[in-house]
Amino acid sequence: MTEQRTTQSELVLTTPTPLTAHPAAVYLASLTSGSRRTMGKALNVIARILTNGQCDALSLDWSKLRYQHTAAIRAVLMEQYAPATANRMLCALRRTLKEARRLRLISADDYDAAVDLKSVRGDSPLRGRVLKQSEIAALLKICKNDPSLIGARDAALIAILAGSGIRRSEAVALEVADFDSETGALQVRKGKGRKFRIVYLPPGAIAAVKAWLEVRGNSPGVLLNPIRRGGHIEAKSMTDQAVMVILRKRGGQAGIATFSPHDFRRTFISNLLEAGADVLTVSRLAGHSNPATSLKYDLRGENAKRKAIQLLHVPYEE
Repeated sequence: MTEQRTTQSELVLTTPTPLTAHPAAVYLASLTSGSRRTMGKALNVIARILTNGQCDALSLDWSKLRYQHTAAIRAVLMEQYAPATANRMLCALRRTLKEARRLRLISADDYDAAVDLKSVRGDSPLRGRVLKQSEIAALLKICKNDPSLIGARDAALIAILAGSGIRRSEAVALEVADFDSETGALQVRKGKGRKFRIVYLPPGAIAAVKAWLEVRGNSPGVLLNPIRRGGHIEAKSMTDQAVMVILRKRGGQAGIATFSPHDFRRTFISNLLEAGADVLTVSRLAGHSNPATSLKYDLRGENAKRKAIQLLHVPYEE
């Protein structure tokens, strides 16, 4: 096979490509909104690296990438990013090239060589933090002290995130019919990878959701609605970004350290493991197909190791 050399300028699309025939657009369209945002950013970074800032994901001609390009990208990512992040970006690269192959834009030989990249090895420091119970209580207190509809809605949102560990994208996709007030069950119909699962809320979270429904009403539709000025409840879903804005606002009002929406998920998993729940059950509640993924969220730290050691007995003094 004749080796093809491609300059940076030749990687730039000269004419717009329909989104249905663009590898990156086709790949991103197959993802959920949260994953689409994450992988879209990854592809934009890769496109900028390859073209010295000339391109983003949609203006790069992915069909012209060859092994020399992808190997160079891996080297840069390995140098500049933590292993987990680099591997996630390489996944986006491989999946985009797979779509290019499916669209018959790249030959089988060129595709096979371009995606033949080893994963980046190494352990990344654990991200995020575990929220203290006192911090969650402070957030809920701030919301309960807000007499508006927004206060009740925000309390329900925080209670759901803290009590079920679901992702913010899953929370905003919930509908009223997904909540069982008797058992506290939540049907997560739009999980990551479009997987369905059932999770359960503890009593305090059930009470918060019921309090919100008392003012929202039980009419069909999304469970957590946007609220316009004047207290008008909109019949549509909130955005992922709106959740971030709400949590930053309530965190500032409660005077607690910075945290992310995903830290509720880390807290949920760590607290369940701390309480003695088996990792298989925790992974099912979290929506992880592999229990090892749940363990990556375990932020119990050294105290958990010390407690585990106390279960052992060394008969030295007997």
